[in-house]
Amino acid sequence: MPATPAWPPQSAPRLFIDAELAPGPLRVEGPQAHYLVSVMRMKPGEAVKLFDDRTGEWLGVVQSAGKRDLILEITERLREREPVPDLWLCAAPIKKGRIDWVAEKACELGVARLLPVFTRRAVVDKLNLDRLRSHMIEAAEQCGRTALPELAEPVKLPAMLRDWPADRALFFADETGGIPAAQAFAAHKGPAAILIGPEGGFDPEERDAIRACPQAVGIALGPRILRAETAAAAAVSLWMGTAGDW
Repeated sequence: MPATPAWPPQSAPRLFIDAELAPGPLRVEGPQAHYLVSVMRMKPGEAVKLFDDRTGEWLGVVQSAGKRDLILEITERLREREPVPDLWLCAAPIKKGRIDWVAEKACELGVARLLPVFTRRAVVDKLNLDRLRSHMIEAAEQCGRTALPELAEPVKLPAMLRDWPADRALFFADETGGIPAAQAFAAHKGPAAILIGPEGGFDPEERDAIRACPQAVGIALGPRILRAETAAAAAVSLWMGTAGDW
């Protein structure tokens, strides 16, 4: 006998819905409806996977499709919201395109919170948070994630250090040298954050201020010079591996 096709199919499109999902009808409008109707050519009876960053992933079945909207019937929850390791990524803004990449990878790698930090040598002094969030949502949709990183309001480095939580380790990538990152991560259990500077690095006064923070630990990311976005992805990956998330 032929095998029964998987339901819902692995190829079913996934969408983030910024509202708490529950069984029942759901109207989809705007760009998401255009994507499902005009790009994916969804027809009644076909499946869509939905997630809301609150309750997990749900199955939606197309009931009707118009030119500008469609109606889904949410029938069942497929997965609970995934657990997220308690890691923040604190990153100095870098050029457009590269900071978008950092936001994508922060989502893919499982960061709980992305905190943009303005530093003296940063070449970017404004951020489009809506654009960054859109990149994170797209990454989550494509990678099967059910959780999104919290995207915090940008903060200046002195204010971040002043208000730093007493129970959270602050690992900062110190280009002048520090404890090997894997060794530092393995020695600490509990809430943590990784601080990555801009293209030009931290200036001496900033570095002294970071080191004066009781929770700060300078780390080294190997013998090679890394671009800011590479350092962010490398440090997060190493922390996740050390913490047992991978």
